[in-house]
Amino acid sequence: MRKFLTKLYDFSASWTGTIVIVLFVIFFIAQAFVIPSGSMKDTLLVKDFLFAKKFSYGVPVPRIPWIEQRVLPDFNGNDHLFVSDMPKRGDIVIFRYPHDEKIHFVKRAFALGGDEVIFTEKATYLRPSEGDEYIEQNYSQDDIIVLNGKKFVKEPYKFPGIHYDDSVRMFEQMLYYYNAKKLAMTPINVAELPSVIDGLSQNAFYIKVKDGEFFMMGDNRDHSNDSRFWGSVEYRYIVGKPWFVYLSLDKDYKIRWERIGRFVDTLESDENIVNMAKKEDEIEGIY
Repeated sequence: MRKFLTKLYDFSASWTGTIVIVLFVIFFIAQAFVIPSGSMKDTLLVKDFLFAKKFSYGVPVPRIPWIEQRVLPDFNGNDHLFVSDMPKRGDIVIFRYPHDEKIHFVKRAFALGGDEVIFTEKATYLRPSEGDEYIEQNYSQDDIIVLNGKKFVKEPYKFPGIHYDDSVRMFEQMLYYYNAKKLAMTPINVAELPSVIDGLSQNAFYIKVKDGEFFMMGDNRDHSNDSRFWGSVEYRYIVGKPWFVYLSLDKDYKIRWERIGRFVDTLESDENIVNMAKKEDEIEGIY
C-alpha cells in the first residue's frame, strides 16, 4: 500500500500527473465559470467568478473547455455519462443555451415538465403538475390564486434576490417578441388579472412545460433572456449547479470581499448580502 501511495504521489507531482488530475476535476467534478450578465441580479452578480458542481444532476459528457469539444461519445443520447437527480423547482442551474451549446447560461428552474406558467406585468404564477392537493399542502394560502379555473401559486420562490424593475414594461416587450415570432409563451386573457394595456384583451402569457424539460427564469425578471423567449431546456443541456464564489469584481474591478468564499445557497438566502447587491446599478436590456 505504501509503495502504491508513493507511486501515486510521484505521478501527481509530475507534469503529466498534474494535467491528468486537473482535467479529471474539470471534466467530472468542478469547472470555473463567470457570471457575464445581470439576469440573476441580485442573487448572482456580473463578474462573480464561481465553481460549478458538475455532478449535481448526473455527469455530463466531458468537453474540452473553451472549444467545447466532446472527449467521449454521447453513449446515452442525453449528453450525460450518468443520470442522477434532476433539477428541482427553485434550483439555480448552469446549462447550455439550447440554440448555441458553446454558451452557458445560469438561471433558476422555475417550472418542471408538465407544469403550467403564467406571466404578467410584475408577477409570475406556477401551477405544479401534481395538481390542487399538492399545491394546498406545499404552498402558503396567501400565495394561492385561481386563474381561469385553476389553482396557481404566485411567486412560489421567496429568495430575496428575485425582483422586477419598475422602470421596465416587460409585458410590452414580450408582446413585441411574440409578434416577431420570437417568444415561447402565448398571450391569453386571465379574467382574475387586471388589464395591462388599454384596449387589449390579452393580459398575460401562458406556457405548459414540455415533459422532461425545465423552464428557466432569471431572478432579475425584467432583464433576463430565458425560457419565456426560447422555450424550456432539455436535460441534455444541463451542466451542473453553481457551487461557491472564489472571486467577485464590481464594475470598477474592485473586489467584493463579502461574496468571496460564499456558497451560492448562502448568497441567495442571506438578506444582508442581497441588500448589498441591490446597491449596484440595474443593468439595462435583456440578458
